[in-house]
Amino acid sequence: MRVISGTARGKKLLSLEGLDTRPTTDRVKESVFNIIMSYVRDAAVLDAFAGSGALGIEALSRGAVHCTFVEKSRAALEVLRKNLEGTRLSDKAAVRQADALEFLRAERGTFDLIFLDPPYDGGLYGPVMELIAERGLLSADGVLVVEKRAETVLAVPDGLTYIKERKYGKTAIAVYTSRKEDAI
Repeated sequence: MRVISGTARGKKLLSLEGLDTRPTTDRVKESVFNIIMSYVRDAAVLDAFAGSGALGIEALSRGAVHCTFVEKSRAALEVLRKNLEGTRLSDKAAVRQADALEFLRAERGTFDLIFLDPPYDGGLYGPVMELIAERGLLSADGVLVVEKRAETVLAVPDGLTYIKERKYGKTAIAVYTSRKEDAI
C-alpha cells in the first residue's frame, strides 16, 4: 500500500495486521480519486473509520487542506500516526480516537469530502449516513465516498443525492453529494 499521487507520492503506508481492517487497495484508491479529483484540492476532509488513514492521507497528498481522522482502535491509531509522520502530513491532520457515531453526533463543523468505510457487517452504513445528512456535516458542494461490499444496497437518506457507484471485484465505491442534482 502506498500514496499514489501528490506531495507524498510513492511513500509506503503501513497497514494493520489481522482481519479487523480491510485496507483500501491501491487500484480502488486510484479509481476513487479519479472520480473525485476536482473535489480534493483545498478540501476539509473527514476520514471516518480511518484505519491506517490511506484515504485521508491520499487526499492530503493531493492538496486537501486538512483531514480529521476518526478511529476507535488504538492499534489502528498507532499505524495511522506512523503513516502521517512517514508522509510528513501530520501538520494537516487531526487524529481522534472515538467511535464514529459519537464523533458525528458531537461534530459542529462541515466537511467538503467524507470517506466512510465502516466494518462491512457492523450495521453502521445507515445510521452514519443519516447522521451526516441530518446534521448537515457535508458542505453545500460536498462529496461522500462510501466503500462497501459490491452486493450491499444502501438507502439514500434525505439530504444526500446518489451520484454513482463503481464495482471493483467484491468491493464497491458509492458516491453521494449534498446537492440536489448530481454534479460528478
